[in-house]
Amino acid sequence: MRNFLAVSILIGSVSFLTGCATAIAVTDAAVSTTIYAGKTVINVIDAVTPDIVNKD
Repeated sequence: MRNFLAVSILIGSVSFLTGCATAIAVTDAAVSTTIYAGKTVINVIDAVTPDIVNKD
């Protein structure tokens, strides 16, 4: 009975951590995409209006 409980806790923990890792990976991809899009917007604005952004 004791071994069954230990195995059950182990399986539950592994299942939870796998789901948690997936959620973290999805969040990381979304944040990376958002940051990259923001950098692209800033680069486009800088290319169109370099005097305003760089204050030359």
